[in-house]
Amino acid sequence: MSNDTLLVRHNATGKEVEYPLLKGSLGADTVDIRSLNKDLGCFTYDPGFIATAACKSKITYIDGDNGILLYRGYPIEQLAENCEFTEVAYLLMNGELPNAVQLRDFNEEISDRAIIHEALRKFFDGFHYDAHPMAMLVGVVGSLSAFYHSDLNIKDPASRMICATRLIGKMPTIAAASYRHSIGRPFVYPRMDLSYCENFLNMMFSRSSQNYIDQEHYIDPNLVQALNLLFILHADHEQNASTSTVRMAGSTGANPYACVAAGIAALWGPAHGGANEAVLNMLAQIGSVENVPKYIAKAKDHDDPFRLMGFGHRVYKNFDPRATIIRKTCYEVLSRTNTNDPLFELALALEEYALKDEYFIEKKLYPNVDFYSGIIYKALHIPVEMFTVMFAIARTAGWISHWLEMMEEPGTPISRPRQLYVGPPRRDYTAVNNR
Repeated sequence: MSNDTLLVRHNATGKEVEYPLLKGSLGADTVDIRSLNKDLGCFTYDPGFIATAACKSKITYIDGDNGILLYRGYPIEQLAENCEFTEVAYLLMNGELPNAVQLRDFNEEISDRAIIHEALRKFFDGFHYDAHPMAMLVGVVGSLSAFYHSDLNIKDPASRMICATRLIGKMPTIAAASYRHSIGRPFVYPRMDLSYCENFLNMMFSRSSQNYIDQEHYIDPNLVQALNLLFILHADHEQNASTSTVRMAGSTGANPYACVAAGIAALWGPAHGGANEAVLNMLAQIGSVENVPKYIAKAKDHDDPFRLMGFGHRVYKNFDPRATIIRKTCYEVLSRTNTNDPLFELALALEEYALKDEYFIEKKLYPNVDFYSGIIYKALHIPVEMFTVMFAIARTAGWISHWLEMMEEPGTPISRPRQLYVGPPRRDYTAVNNR
């Protein structure tokens, strides 16, 4: 038997079959079991795809045991310290960091594509004034295919790249428009003279009589850098629920706008992109620093429904490398904004208590990126209902990179998971009067 295979024995029949072990450049070997049903007459059962690799990818690598996150081979720590978000988006999409000319051209293209069609802007008038921004984001992004159908030749690499840069460019514009519609303020157009993060903040917070960012009124550049950092840390995270949704939709041949809209819908779930919003809701539930010991005890009680949000991670078993990076930024933002919100005092008290508690140390339940990102967004005056939208802006770079990669892979099959049927066996129809 070869060392590069895995022997599977069906004890009921005695049949044995060797399956090849596929070796990646990093990480555990993966067993190729595509012929399992043909060979042994059975399928694998893996709810949540805990141990299943659904694709090959060159984009992101995670080592959860050792707290490692790489974008195209580059450690997240190095990218977060040295890059702007659009530089990382270029890396994810193209596989290499851009040189100065490439980055300049990419930034210009992203800025040029930030404007949205006037007819598309009127879509927002159809949403109720209190519609959730994520609901608007899903609907408007999905409708982009109705406005840019001439560029929807997904078999053409150039057309695919146009769709990709269009999505990255327009996402902050659509996101800011969703927020402004929810508070009854007029739409603010994107500006070519501002960076990606500056543009978003200007579109969010400008008043009709004054730009949020201009020569006479400019926010602390460190706060812009904090937003840039958050976008980099959230840009991609391997085959998570929303990215897998984008890939699954893409496997059908659906256009990229529909695929990304599907990803946004998946991200909206509180167990995924809504986690940092859940952190703020949890802090509001705890109420005050004095209640921290009480709620820590509730979190330890398996019979208590209360859960401590923003601690631990399904993938990272020791620590979240993104949280290590963002913790320092969180403290800097709170210092620079001179925020006296008691919620921040509560968050820092909860962090300190948990980091010293033996239960949390033993269980390796450290604060994750959602814990700190929610605090930073609130300090930047981003409303809680926009937290998941912020996640979507950043993650669009990852979603579209995975879509591009999948479209370049020849012979990608349509995603079609199997099931373990546990319903009734075959039975005959009974007339309604005889039931």
